[in-house]
Amino acid sequence: MPPRPVEPPVESPGPSTRAVHDGEARVRDDRSITAPVVHASTYPFENTAELLAFMRGEHDRPEEYGRYGNPTVAACEAKLAALEGGDAAVLTSSGMAAITTTLLSMLKSGAHLVLTSDVYRKTRHFANAVLSKYGVDVDIVPPTVDALRGVVKPATKVVFTEAPTNPYGRVVDLEGLVGVAKEHRAKTIIDATFATPFNMRPLEHGIDLVIHSTTKYLGGHNDLLGGVVIGRGPIVEAIREQHGTLGAVADPQTAFLTLRGLKTLGLRVQRHNEGALRLATMLEAHPAVAQVWYPMLESHPDHGLARRYLRGGGGVLAFELHGGLAAGTTVVDAVRIPKLAASLGGVESLIEQPPLMSFFELSPEQRAAIGIKEGLVRMSVGIEDPADLEADLRQALDSLG
Repeated sequence: MPPRPVEPPVESPGPSTRAVHDGEARVRDDRSITAPVVHASTYPFENTAELLAFMRGEHDRPEEYGRYGNPTVAACEAKLAALEGGDAAVLTSSGMAAITTTLLSMLKSGAHLVLTSDVYRKTRHFANAVLSKYGVDVDIVPPTVDALRGVVKPATKVVFTEAPTNPYGRVVDLEGLVGVAKEHRAKTIIDATFATPFNMRPLEHGIDLVIHSTTKYLGGHNDLLGGVVIGRGPIVEAIREQHGTLGAVADPQTAFLTLRGLKTLGLRVQRHNEGALRLATMLEAHPAVAQVWYPMLESHPDHGLARRYLRGGGGVLAFELHGGLAAGTTVVDAVRIPKLAASLGGVESLIEQPPLMSFFELSPEQRAAIGIKEGLVRMSVGIEDPADLEADLRQALDSLG
């Protein structure tokens, strides 16, 4: 179900204006200032003539059955597409559903998929454990143009990357990646969950499809699960057709919560950017910290690319403590504002140790082999007062002695 095009409220609106108004009519037909939640699994036709007109594509009603569309979901898709500068969007039941539905729609036996090595670990697992069983050839390479150039070939159908990445905030050269992919007519996909449309709009740099876990910054309140894929009309509509078959659809209440979260996206992400940069700067100067990874720090390996492609560094930072795993546990248990929890992107600050939260099943040697350091701590900086977060984190670090 394609989003209904609307005129932007002003010429070249800013990101917060876009977050509030993009994808919406000035006045809705029902006169509600917010999109209503439509709880319906099926939608009746007036008569057979209307049914036949719908089947022939001659009737403008978009709904027939809930798995193929819902008015609240359509309103959310329209806003998300507009925020990214895409023609259309498909809302899904989770971020992983957006990834799996998209890749299953675009790949078949004999196709070649290239992933960059720091994409979400479940994306790598899906490619290696599921797609490979159906004859899809998978290569995983470092997130550099040279590495991509070394593996892309005529059979390559999709190049899938992520930016900024988890947990080290790496930023790939989007335009370089697109250039390599186009040499072999491969499509490019980026998981831009960490960036949000506020900090980066990949379609403007030639990327074909953008995926988000709407669970994170777009929903923004740790109260929903969702995903979205956004891009040009024909490719998104092909994914939508498969989406109706695969069935990982978003429910209308989740779509409503996502719409509500999107209204404050600009305000929230600006606060995330400011707070995370302040904490990253403090951490870099603290004697207990061996290294900090945040793309807006000059010390970050991709700082130049971050300044080129990002409005801000986002709310996630990672740091390594000199004292290893035990030091990380001490700090995580000593803070009083961040909560010890997985996920990211909500208004509450969250903190965790990747060696224990995401890679517990691996040995220290196995973790080291994939770049996960024992003293690593990841923090998702919320919208609390940055001074309070800094004071709290500083006292936790000072407790190391």
